Amino acid sequence: MSDNRNDGWHGNDGGNDGRPVQEEELLAYVDGALDAARRHQIDAYLRHHPDVARRVEGYVAQRAQLRAAFAPIAREPVPPELNLSRMLEARRARTGAPWRLAASVFVALCLGGMGGWIGRAATEPAAGGIAALAREATASYQVFASDPVRPVEISASDSADLLKWVSTRLRRPIALPDLAQSGYRYIGGRLVATEHGPAGLFMYDDGHGTRVAMLVRPMATEQNMPMKAHAQAGVAGYSWAAQGLGYSLVAADSTRGLHPLADEMRRQLGEQARKAPPA
Repeated sequence: MSDNRNDGWHGNDGGNDGRPVQEEELLAYVDGALDAARRHQIDAYLRHHPDVARRVEGYVAQRAQLRAAFAPIAREPVPPELNLSRMLEARRARTGAPWRLAASVFVALCLGGMGGWIGRAATEPAAGGIAALAREATASYQVFASDPVRPVEISASDSADLLKWVSTRLRRPIALPDLAQSGYRYIGGRLVATEHGPAGLFMYDDGHGTRVAMLVRPMATEQNMPMKAHAQAGVAGYSWAAQGLGYSLVAADSTRGLHPLADEMRRQLGEQARKAPPA
């Protein structure tokens, strides 16, 4: 392979203690979950491995985009009507009967929760399923598709190695659609981090500067879902799930013919899945 990857895939020069730097440690490094000593060792490792450092910078940017998307929700205070202490104090002042107090709190919680949070769900994106897949594909596309130097980590010439690596990490066989007849050539891909674990990102180019990307990862819910369109932050796409794998085709929202391209991709993936030998 072009980046000399092995099973540990960062070699044995990861730190002063001789431990290799694993992908999981890089993700923990991005999340700030490492102890100070190990973080210092990985800082030194990244200074001597600029290719890995660039990938980590992409993870950091992707994480920042996801955090920014959810920041307004995280900053919202608990609605006063759902503050249990205040509700209990108010009800206690009105009545001394324990059963009436319990009943009134229960009714208030039900009505407040249904009125506030169900209405909230109607206007906010879902946290999981196809909606999360689309959000993750959009974030990955924004980070990597616009990179003029290194949009992919592993080039098309090493596609077999990349598919094997991604399949191993996702613990599912992953197939690669051929979009040449639709005017797009495969240029390569990479493994990316998402809210729901690792995913494969595969990039295509039409030769005129237009890039489309397919994100694929296992689905914890919505094992089979029809194709859904989505658009966010200048990126449009179509996402679906089949046999436990989620797929999302994304591109700049000005890209034409994205729906037929997604249909062709889904058709090929379906045929490849039917021809695959049973596990």
